[in-house]
Amino acid sequence: MIYNFDKIIDRRGTDSVKWNQQDYADLIPLWVADMDFPASNEIIDALTKRVQHAVYGYAKVPDAFYQAVADWSSRKHGFQLQREWILPVLGVVPALSAIVAALTETGDKVLIQEPVYHCFFSSIERNGCEVVSNDLLYKDGKYTIDFVDFERKASDPKVKLFILCSPHNPAGRVWTKAELEQLGEICLKNNVLVVADEIHCDLVYEGYQHIPFGTIHPAFLANTITCIAPSKTFNLAGLQVATVIVADPLLNKKVQQAFLVNEIASISPFAITGLIAAYQDGEEWLQQVLSYVHHNYVYVKNYVAEHLPLLKIVPLEGTYLVWIDCSALNLSSRKLGQLLLQEAHLQVNVGAMYGKGSDSFIRLNIACARPILEEGLTRLKQVLLNVKEK
Repeated sequence: MIYNFDKIIDRRGTDSVKWNQQDYADLIPLWVADMDFPASNEIIDALTKRVQHAVYGYAKVPDAFYQAVADWSSRKHGFQLQREWILPVLGVVPALSAIVAALTETGDKVLIQEPVYHCFFSSIERNGCEVVSNDLLYKDGKYTIDFVDFERKASDPKVKLFILCSPHNPAGRVWTKAELEQLGEICLKNNVLVVADEIHCDLVYEGYQHIPFGTIHPAFLANTITCIAPSKTFNLAGLQVATVIVADPLLNKKVQQAFLVNEIASISPFAITGLIAAYQDGEEWLQQVLSYVHHNYVYVKNYVAEHLPLLKIVPLEGTYLVWIDCSALNLSSRKLGQLLLQEAHLQVNVGAMYGKGSDSFIRLNIACARPILEEGLTRLKQVLLNVKEK
């Protein structure tokens, strides 16, 4: 089936976090990381059938759920999972918080790589731990890892965990096997457990390959907790479902207990149905989405090059989130975000929320219909023209 992603689906009035900005009826929201595309017909049909059953009681996770996760992981990424490794959970973010709480003590340190997804900070700090950052190196428009600094910080005995963002949000990097191997070896050497947030693993473009951290070496698998979900891949964030992969038996028991204590292990019947349908029958839809979003990315690159030459687009290897260097404007990201919202009714994510080295950036969600994206860029251009004139 051919999907028409140019069709605009009106999400206003649906309690959408992304669209319900009540101050501006004509808002263009290019921020929160969910898509504006309808789910695949297979997912819609499966959920419709479940709704029509008309009884929505507590659900037990069936064998088909575990099999769907395992089959998708094997087929798409070569990651062979055993059923007992797979732990259903309400979402990656609550899972991260529960994992940090279970595997650290107050005053411990958790290593991350700024700029990075902002919920990492809250998951660490709310559990009484200290954030330690191995800041990514930004040079010639691309991000790389400072391995000397990473090893120095990982060697601190207070550092207990490393939260890896792979593919990286917001930098758009899909880490290479060599990069991941070096990170993993350093963590093993220093007894640092890796928590791999791989929620964007299916959103990778031609020429790049997502490599699950746990597939690189058996020792890495035993030292890794992997978080995945269909939420970004198939636009199912509202169903609240994810899976956490833990191969080491002792670690698996600790994580299971943490999920029970934090009451995040019970998922809804709709989450179960949506995940199974997505992983069993969603591949054709996903391939079309990836093609459409990549064309959106090319459109953004070309538009910025022609109309907004002061801005620099960071190459997008994975995710549907474009990271834009606005340093030539000499405006903080918060000020720029405020101008865009107030003057153009355009909402973006401001770089400052992602930590050090990002206050001159903005993040655009390009998983939307092309007409919406075009209008957003037109508004961005007008605001920047006004800034330049001032």
